[in-house]
Amino acid sequence: MPSVRGVPATSPPGRRARLSSPGTSHQPSEAREEMRRRLRNLIEGNRVMIFSKTYCPHSTRVKELFSSLGVDYNVLELDRVDDGPRVQDMLTEITNQKTVPNIFVNKVHVGGCDRTFQAHHNGLLQKLLQESSANDYDLIVIGGGSGGLSCAKEAAILGKKVMVLDFVVPSPQGTSWGLGGTCVNVGCIPKKLMHQAALLGQALQDSRKFGWEYNQQVKHNWETMTEAVQNHIGSLNWSYRLSLRENGVAYVNAYGEFVDLHKIKVQQLEKGSPGKLKVLAKSTEGPETIEDVYNTVLLAIGRDSCTRKLGLEKIGVKINEKNGKIPVNDMEQTNVPHIYAIGDVLEGKPELTPVAIKAGKLLARRLFGASLEKCDYINVPTTVFTPLEYGCCGFSEEKAIEVYKKENLEVYHTLFWPLEWTVAGRDNNTCYAKIICNKFDSDRVIGFHILGPNAGEITQGFAAAMKCGLTKQLLDDTIGIHPTCGEVFTTLEITKSSGLDVTQKGC
Repeated sequence: MPSVRGVPATSPPGRRARLSSPGTSHQPSEAREEMRRRLRNLIEGNRVMIFSKTYCPHSTRVKELFSSLGVDYNVLELDRVDDGPRVQDMLTEITNQKTVPNIFVNKVHVGGCDRTFQAHHNGLLQKLLQESSANDYDLIVIGGGSGGLSCAKEAAILGKKVMVLDFVVPSPQGTSWGLGGTCVNVGCIPKKLMHQAALLGQALQDSRKFGWEYNQQVKHNWETMTEAVQNHIGSLNWSYRLSLRENGVAYVNAYGEFVDLHKIKVQQLEKGSPGKLKVLAKSTEGPETIEDVYNTVLLAIGRDSCTRKLGLEKIGVKINEKNGKIPVNDMEQTNVPHIYAIGDVLEGKPELTPVAIKAGKLLARRLFGASLEKCDYINVPTTVFTPLEYGCCGFSEEKAIEVYKKENLEVYHTLFWPLEWTVAGRDNNTCYAKIICNKFDSDRVIGFHILGPNAGEITQGFAAAMKCGLTKQLLDDTIGIHPTCGEVFTTLEITKSSGLDVTQKGC
């Protein structure tokens, strides 16, 4: 059973740590990096590291606790060092905790006084203290989806020993997935490719209006399409395995389950054989009932998180019992300090591949000292690849009203008619554009929405502009590309509050 590496005790009880001077030649950014490096050395080089202040009663209680347990600890008294305030500021960035005492045990951030005593009472502190340096890995990732692969590779680049565990329970027919998770195997990639197939079918219908003549009957071959899609997915599966190998990441095609705080069991599941099910169902389109025997029943009612068989209850990780999602703080940290979660498994966060990739990379950098940046879960561009695409970034109108209040917002919107739809004779009031602006922040765009062709390509560019602080005035000052769908956002004039009609009457 692989386990995560700990750090042995190296200092006597109550030993005071010192920060070596960073010198005077550093620029401000270099000095911050030097400070971060020195703090990491203290955290990683001591079995128990306490950042304290001599006059703080809570700090005194924590030190007395470790002394009573006979545990060696190292302490840095922030009121006794020249750069104590800067140290505390850096600790706030690293841990998201503003107060002292700030305690680390075997490189795990335990928290302050209350959380340390809580960990002592529930046994977590004792287990953390028992960890030795004989463990096998610095990081073990359960789940080879986009987020897990991103985090694993980034940690490996930072010089850490990493393992990825990924296993998909085969269907009754024996089908399974390769590396890449939902997105690559049954999500974004096959979805977009099949969406393109549908668009090509619509284009064939439109082409006659543009003068294309053809007599041969046109039909679609489902098998040809699925074979081509699966071949592409297979090539992606292989490239992910190759990338892990090149980065020195151990990959095991097996199911991971926690058996202890720092131990994970690897018990590949057996492939099930299809049984027989008697199905009794009522049609939604009439009074008749359906009764027959099947070996497979598909219920397309959404997705639950596969977290209930990971042994999380053995180590005290809390989940939402209704959907299996895992609550985390803004550092993707669960209620157990050294267990983190990213990607679709997070409660209340977007289930999107680029979000998981970004979160995984940033998590690895924070864990292993390369960055302090957190993932932005608000300004996330996304697209729904339905026949008429929908793209958005930032707040929905409902959420914006909840956060900013309706009277503080201005909503601009319009229906529009893409030029390529005119000759084809498609509806001139199907496509829609909307932006939501914060009136008391220079009309900054906090919500972007479009329903129309190529919505994904359009949304990506506007998402970058929103990251840069896009305002309504900047949109008005931008020269549009004519004739395009994106151009409509440079000419928005009608507000929802005006009540004016936004339908298109003609050319």
